[in-house]
Amino acid sequence: MTPRERIDAALAFATPDRTPILGGWIACPPYLMELAGATPEDYAADPLAVSLRGYRALGSDGLLGCFVPRHLDEYRCVDQSSYLMADRGMSFEAVQAHIDSLPQPEQVEAEWDFDAAYEPFRRDLLAGQERAGDMVWMPPLWGSAARLDWYGQFGYQNWFLLFGLDEPRARKMLEVSTAHARRLSRLCARAVTDGLYPRAVLLGEDICDQRGPMVSVDFIERYYAPLLRYGLEPLLDAGCRPVWHSDGNVQPLLDMLIDCGVQGFQGFQPECGMTLEKLVERRCRDGEPLVIFGPLAVTTELPRMTPDQVVTRLHECIALCRGRAALLIFTGNTICPDTPLANILAMHEAVRTAA
Repeated sequence: MTPRERIDAALAFATPDRTPILGGWIACPPYLMELAGATPEDYAADPLAVSLRGYRALGSDGLLGCFVPRHLDEYRCVDQSSYLMADRGMSFEAVQAHIDSLPQPEQVEAEWDFDAAYEPFRRDLLAGQERAGDMVWMPPLWGSAARLDWYGQFGYQNWFLLFGLDEPRARKMLEVSTAHARRLSRLCARAVTDGLYPRAVLLGEDICDQRGPMVSVDFIERYYAPLLRYGLEPLLDAGCRPVWHSDGNVQPLLDMLIDCGVQGFQGFQPECGMTLEKLVERRCRDGEPLVIFGPLAVTTELPRMTPDQVVTRLHECIALCRGRAALLIFTGNTICPDTPLANILAMHEAVRTAA
């Protein structure tokens, strides 16, 4: 099978010739250079090209985007100067004034030109696929369907104050941001219909920490859930399976997410109780199995195991999902330098040697 045929078969709950494996999140330039047979000069000249050669050498079937560190000693997309700190330089009053100035969600939708937005979206997908070659280009669509994670815009302190002190404005922000987010869902749905995107998309947002949701479950179920359900409609109508990125302890939200139309999960943190063994028992709201992008954790598993243990664990996961979930091998988050390259190679070896 070709990589596209392999991924399509898995997402259709058919039986591919082997379990597909996804790439794109190795955050370690020396590993990518070694895999690609490239020099530091090669990487500096075109880090994306070197990264793609590395994933191709591994035998990746698809790419969930391509994390490209800008410098040889960089291994995260954030650092001490860019991390989303509590203070974003806005007063709470400025946040309130900003929300008051926003148009109503109906106006956001009415003023949007779908055809004008789709053309650059389509071109970007085609350009990404051309560079990816025979690997399937399937970048995540963060912030699509619905949005609750405005801490990046307002800062954590203002974000929490908004929910605690000003529910009417929090609800308006949720409704307006969801109107913008649903646009991405519509664009992706059209790309799926046009054959430019596979029938599963990674989306979601970091709204849980190690203990659980950062906003009350009551608020999420009362106000966020109906908007998420609305935002996912275009994807589901196009036959595209939404796969939720689930950092932290998402367990208190699982029933709600599935009821809203989420059909898969990625981002397992076993230390938070999010395990493959639990998820394969769940079903979508239509009764079909879930799609799993996983399950190796980059916290408690991949950096700490031996290569033989990685192979054994993945063989167990492939067997566990057989007939119970659509499994595409991936990791919980970006692979950092604390993971030995031998373990990355073992991930791919496990796929090739699974029974």
